[in-house]
Formats: sequence, structure tokens, C-alpha cells
Amino acid sequence: MSATATQASPAPPGELDSFQYDDDIVRKFTLATLLWGFVGMLVGVLIALQLAAPQLNFSETFIGKYLSFGRLRPLHTNAVIFAFAGNGIFAAVYYSSQRLLKARMFSDRLSRVHFWGWQAIIVAAAVTLPLGITQSKEYAELEWPIDIAVVLVWAVFAINFFGTIAKRRERHLYVALWFYIATIVAIAVLYILNNLHLPVSWSGTKSYSVYAGVQDAFMQWWYGHNAVAFFLTTPFLGLMYYFVPKAAGRPVYSYKLSILHFWSLVFVYIWAGPHHLHYTAIPAWMSTLGMLFSLMLWMPSWGGMINGLLTLRGCWHKVSEDPILKFFVVGLTFYGMATFEGPMLSIKVLNSLSHYTDWTIAHVHAGALGWNGFMTFGMIYWLAPRIFQAPLHSQKLATTHFWIGTVGILLYIVPIYAAGLTQGLMWRAFDANGTLMYGDFLETVVRLRPLYWARVFAGVLYISGMALCAYNVVRTMLARPATYDQPVVQAAPLSPVFTGRDPQIVTPGGMSDWGGRFHRLASGGWHRAWERKPLKFTVYVTFAVVLASAFEIIPTFAIKSNIPTIASVMPYTPLEVEGRDIYVSEGCYNCHSQMIRPMRHETERYGEYSKAGEFIYDRPFQWGSRRIGPDLARIGQSNSSVSWHVRHFNRPDDTSPGSIMPGYPFLLAELTDFEGIQPKIAALAKLGTPYDAELTDAADMARAQADELFERLVAEDASYAQSGLEDKRVMALTAYLLRMGTDITKPAPVEGSARLEPAGGANDEVAGSH
Repeated sequence: MSATATQASPAPPGELDSFQYDDDIVRKFTLATLLWGFVGMLVGVLIALQLAAPQLNFSETFIGKYLSFGRLRPLHTNAVIFAFAGNGIFAAVYYSSQRLLKARMFSDRLSRVHFWGWQAIIVAAAVTLPLGITQSKEYAELEWPIDIAVVLVWAVFAINFFGTIAKRRERHLYVALWFYIATIVAIAVLYILNNLHLPVSWSGTKSYSVYAGVQDAFMQWWYGHNAVAFFLTTPFLGLMYYFVPKAAGRPVYSYKLSILHFWSLVFVYIWAGPHHLHYTAIPAWMSTLGMLFSLMLWMPSWGGMINGLLTLRGCWHKVSEDPILKFFVVGLTFYGMATFEGPMLSIKVLNSLSHYTDWTIAHVHAGALGWNGFMTFGMIYWLAPRIFQAPLHSQKLATTHFWIGTVGILLYIVPIYAAGLTQGLMWRAFDANGTLMYGDFLETVVRLRPLYWARVFAGVLYISGMALCAYNVVRTMLARPATYDQPVVQAAPLSPVFTGRDPQIVTPGGMSDWGGRFHRLASGGWHRAWERKPLKFTVYVTFAVVLASAFEIIPTFAIKSNIPTIASVMPYTPLEVEGRDIYVSEGCYNCHSQMIRPMRHETERYGEYSKAGEFIYDRPFQWGSRRIGPDLARIGQSNSSVSWHVRHFNRPDDTSPGSIMPGYPFLLAELTDFEGIQPKIAALAKLGTPYDAELTDAADMARAQADELFERLVAEDASYAQSGLEDKRVMALTAYLLRMGTDITKPAPVEGSARLEPAGGANDEVAGSH
């Protein structure tokens, strides 16, 4: 049975549409990429210096609290991901989409709203994060008002992009557009679901996650891993599919491979998040599932790398001469390395060594600096002469940037890989007597200082290359003509009459029906039809993302046994709630974890391993992903001295010689906002925390507990008698630390007591959850 494709005849001569591309918006996003890239990397160099030279924490200055590592680290990650990479993505999308669709963007006004809205969000992040206004979730630190702005601006971007597709003059959707569609859809789903928070008040910035403990941890890393997937991978693959063939002057190596690795990535990537939580309190099935899908992810990821590198077949001689191709080749190579190492690190045995160490930091930066950074630089060098309509100022400077950047990446990742391996091995080392060889955590910190200095040098090299790029592009811009030439493009409008079949892919005559179907499957004809129906294509992408997510999310929330409770675990007191909020605000989670894994070296060092039921009132969870300092899950058991904590916050060196932790002397001077605790308790109660008297007397209860702690402080060290610390914030933070990990040592409340069982029942912890 033969099949034919019907399509309207081409438009007769004289009936072509005339239009112009909007390159002004591309120029705006390109310049913003350079500006925010330099700012984000500069903050990165500063916090690297703070780890190598702790005196640069500025603890004794009035601005010290705003420049501490805990507050600046999320500023660095957000600036590099959403400001540098984000603006680079938008520059790529706005330039390539117009040409691939043969249409000006749907709305110039929406393009400008998108640009200025995104820059306003970046500025808001740059202000709020150093102020300690944070949700404390990695890559999702921004508080609820900014989250709403992100969603609205993303919606503007989506409307503009899909509106352009709707008015396109090229019926076929090229592969780069598939990745842009996946990015827009997946990020919308991920960002909204992970950032469901209840504001404490509509006039403030503080909020609490609607998820708690294990569920919050799962949602965060479902988002966190897939933010890497759909913000730092899929749009950059779209960028690769457009700009690498353009720079090389060659077609993409394999259309079929692009189909295979696109759909594999979209469906498989979304499952892999739980591999960030191996050996934690999440259910074992979830951890194993994340590992299996992470391992499967290796092949589709390499499909993209292979397709990009083999696009250069027949023109490798150009790589030695063209700095743009150099950036693209090394960028793709680092993508291949990172996407091999990621699945490898998801294997539980290896993850038990690498997790919480600097190994993860090296892995992330290999991808960010090599893949995202170099692909962005290559694109900018290719774009600059075209959008500024002047020759690139200096090819030699671009080549110099390439070599400085490459050396910078290598000098960064090699010592930090060594640091991670050193940490992991030292933490688990036992001597001949079966005791920890390095029982003092600070021994590992001191050992790593030289390697941290190597990272500083590498960071300076990389940002120097960034500065060269900015200089080169600005000089190119200054050489632009007085008035930009805006060429008129002509293209035939789409005909409304179309069956959806590609006339180039038909069933050969005489072939059976089954043979014809096989031929269409093998040739990609089925996919060609999807590519000409963007609504159907988008629905399929959305279905893949939502379906894969639902298979993990629904059991996590619906099956009670996944989150067993412990009867003795009670809600935090009002003062402890305030102290926990200070802990979150200061970014303590950036250095300390609160999750003891069921491994001998961890239980020997920190105490009994952590259990899911301990975290049912933790909004947000604080398990951390890195240990620059020791784990704090059982700190309330191992160190109950009030005076030690007060001294430690004032000057960490007083209690821990060699510590690189910044001081927090301002906590001993700033007053606790006792009256502000009441609305926090009300918000937590709305989310299900079983409070009683706290609903009306939170402030008085907090003051009473602070007075009690102060009396303990004076009893331990009489020199604090006239310090007036009873109403200072350090008391609230100390109250939280003294509470940590102590609930499992208490007897369960008896029926008829003031508080009954925690929400969800009083089941014994199920060890099998590990």
C-alpha cells in the first residue's frame, strides 16, 4: 500500500511575506550574559578565597554578615546559572528561533518585558541573598515574591516563543527547537512544583515549604537534578545543534541520532534526581530507581556529544585555526566527560565515597565551566560580528581566552578532585585498633587548604579569560556602524492545507503495509510528522516529563510507609523555630549537613544514623550536599554546652583552632524579634504542625526558653552575667542547635499529655527505609 503526502502548492512569485529579524533583543541578552557572567565568577573567586584565607570573611566589619560564605555561595550559583547561563540561553533562543522559523518574534514588547523582567529578577536575587532572605534549597533559594516573578517572566517567554512558532513560515521544526520546547515545558513544571511555599505574611518575604523532611528532600532533588537537565543541558544542546553546524559549515551528523537522544533525555533524565540522596532517609526503592535511570542516562547524553563532534567530520582542520570551533569542541568534550561521570557517581558504592565531598564540586564545575561556559563563549564569538555588524575585534584575543580558560578549568578540577578524594578517604579511615584515624574533623579541613589555594588561582585564570571575552566583544560593538543595517527577509507564508506527512518520506511502491510502517519508523517519517505539528509535539514532551515525574512523586506522598514516623519526635518550640530560621538565613546548610548515613565511619564520628521520622517537622529540610564542616544531625547530643556555642559563633577559632568558619559576632548584638515568631507558628500550624498553646503564647514561650538558656550560659561561664545575651539572636540559634538530634533519646508522650503523637501516627521507625 503506497502513501502519498498532499501539500499546498508553493506560493506564486510576488506573494512572499517581507519581514525583519529582531537582533536588538539578541544584543541585549548577549551583553547581559557578559556582565552577569563576570559578576557571578567574581563572587565565586571571593568565596574560594574565603575558604583558602578565612580572614577574608570580613567577620569583624559591619558588612561582614552580608559577605559571609553562607550568604555569598548561593549568590554565586544563582548568578552563574540563571544570570550568565540564563541570559546566554535566551540570546541563543532569540537569534536561532527567528531564523529557524523564518519569523520575527511574536511580540517585540514581550521580548523587552522578558529581558528587563529577567534582569530585575537577577538584581532582586543579588540584593536578597546577601541579606539572608532565602528558602535554602540549592538552585531554588529565591523567596516566594521572586519565585512568582520568575514564573510570570517565564510565562512571557513561553508565550513569545510559542507565538513565534504559531506564525512561522518554516513548517518543519528543526532539532534545536525541540530542545527549546523541552526546556520551556520542563522548567515550568519543575520550578512551580518545587517552590510551593506558604508565606508567613503577604507583606514579608519569609515562607515555609508545603513539603517537609523526606518529601521536601525528594522534591528538591527532583528539581535540582533536573534544573541541571533542563536549564544547563537541553537548551545548550539546542544551542549546539544550531551554532556548531553554522560555525563548521557542515550539516548535523545524524538526524536519527538526534531523535533517539532527544526523547531518551526527556524521559530518562527526570527520574534520576534521587541519586543525590543515596544512603539518606529516603526509601531504598527511590534511591535505587534514581541510580538505575542515571546509569541509563549515560548513552543518550553521549548521543548528543557524538552528534555534535561528528558534525565536524571533514573539517577538523578548521579547529586548529578557528577559536570558535575550539570552544565548541572542548565544550562538547567536557559535556561527554561530565555526563559519563554523573552516572558513575550515581552508583551507590562510589557515591558513598564521593557524596558530601569536594569531588561533587569538581564534577559540577567541570560541566559548568567546560560545557556551559565554553559553549556560551563560542556562541558569543560567533554572534558578535553578526549582531554588531563589525568584524570581531581580535581573533588572537579569542584564542588567548580559549587557552587561558582551558588551563583554568584543568587547574580547578584536578586539585578539587584530589580534595574530594582526600576528604572521603580521611573520613572513613580506621587505625589498627578500629578507631577513627582522623577523629577531629578539622584535620581534613587543614589538609585541604593548599588545594583551595590552587582553586583560587584557577578561578582567577578563568575569570581573566571572561574579561578578555567581554573586552573583545565591547571593542567589536564600538566598531559597529552608526545605524545597523536591517535586511528585509522574504519567505512564503504557511499554507493552512497540510496533512502532516512529509512528501520526502513516502512508502516505496509495492511495499506491504507492514513493510511501509517499518520503513517510516526506520527513516524517521513518524517523527517528521510530529515536527510539523508543534502543539502535538509539545503535548508529547509534557506527557513524558509529567508521567516520569508522577511515577516517583505519587508513591512518595501517597504511601504512608515510605515516611514512617517516630512517636518521640515533637514540633520545634517557638524559640527553636526562630533559631532554625536564623540557621537557614545564614546559609549554614552550605557547609554543614544534617544527615548521618548508616555507615560505620559516620556513626562512629557523629552518632546514630538519621531516620526519616526525625524530619517530619523540618520545613525546609536541611540535609545539605557538602561538608566543609562536620555533620550537625546529633550536635544536641554531642555538645550541650551553651557557652561553647556562644563562643563558637563569636570567634570560631576560640573553640576550634584552624577552623575556616566565619565569625558571627553580630548574632551576639542583634535582638531577637520575639513578636515576629507568632505568625511563623501560625503558618507552620496551617501546614499541619500540631501546635497548641504556641498558637497564642509563642512570644512569651520563646522569651521564657531564652531566659532559661541564658541562666545555663551564666552557670557555665559567669563572665556572661552582664552580657545581656538573653534577648539576642544567638540564644535562638543555640536553642535550635541544642535540640538537634535529641528527640530520639526521649520517651514517647503518653496518651492524654499536652501533645499527642505527631501528624501521621506514632509508628516505630522502619529500618528498611534505608
